[in-house]
Amino acid sequence: MRTSVAHRDGGATPLIIDETLVRALVSDQFAKWAHLPIRRVARGGWDNRSFQLGDDMVVRLPSAAPFAAQVEKEQRWLPVLASSLSYPIPTPLGLGTPARGYPWKWSIYRWLGGENVEPTSVADSTAFATDVAAFLAELHRIEATEGPQPGPHNFYRGGTLSTYDAEVRESIGRLESQIDTDAATEMWESAIRTVWVGTPIWVHGDISLGNLLMLDGRLTGVLDFGSLAVGDPACDLSIAWTVFRGEARRAFRARLQFDAGTWLRARAWVLWKALIVAAGLVETNATEWTKPLSVIGNMLGDRGINA
Repeated sequence: MRTSVAHRDGGATPLIIDETLVRALVSDQFAKWAHLPIRRVARGGWDNRSFQLGDDMVVRLPSAAPFAAQVEKEQRWLPVLASSLSYPIPTPLGLGTPARGYPWKWSIYRWLGGENVEPTSVADSTAFATDVAAFLAELHRIEATEGPQPGPHNFYRGGTLSTYDAEVRESIGRLESQIDTDAATEMWESAIRTVWVGTPIWVHGDISLGNLLMLDGRLTGVLDFGSLAVGDPACDLSIAWTVFRGEARRAFRARLQFDAGTWLRARAWVLWKALIVAAGLVETNATEWTKPLSVIGNMLGDRGINA
């Protein structure tokens, strides 16, 4: 993967994150693992580049500066969360430092077994939806007093939707000829009038299929806690509409007893992401947003509170 690292003089040096770089970093800083094979993970994520190290570990390197702050946060909090969760999450095994032209800290984690989740295999799966809801319920119960607040490090997941108000309105304006702008504006304004009134709780921040593992139709692990924070759980509930449907959606919602405002904000998170992708305000490769206009149409056309 090729990215660029900016310099003070305004120039940029191409940065290639590949097996050669990872092998050099591991050899320099973790000599006991230098002999192990390194293989790029085919679906290694967008915020980070992932490489399997031997059979039991994975190396993850932030792909750009905005994601670099997430490394030490995961190192700090994942062991704390793991002790209260029945579903496996990544275990930090090593913290790497900048070297060999790579400018950020990076991590080695224990490899989690399981299969990548495909939308067609779980959209109608009540069992899988219930598992995901059970994981979130466990996460929400963990003591969160000292946890990190939403901010730039996690793109304000768990924070107030109004952070993205200007961005959403710009997107709606750009899409005037393609969507029902009145309906989009009404839904967005209704959502930002609601607020989370409970005690801030842990939020994963990116509950999407790319961060979930399964085996025989059941959830076996949850990945990528880079967007971790404490705050409003609405952002974690959007999977109810991005993935689940029918009975699976109803089972997910029944397991997580939140008020109507929280579910409305969850839908608004879906709307926000679809709008900015459709309007071209953000670069993304997230598979659930391959057809953002369709997502917008579905959100605006199916607006009942129990939908």
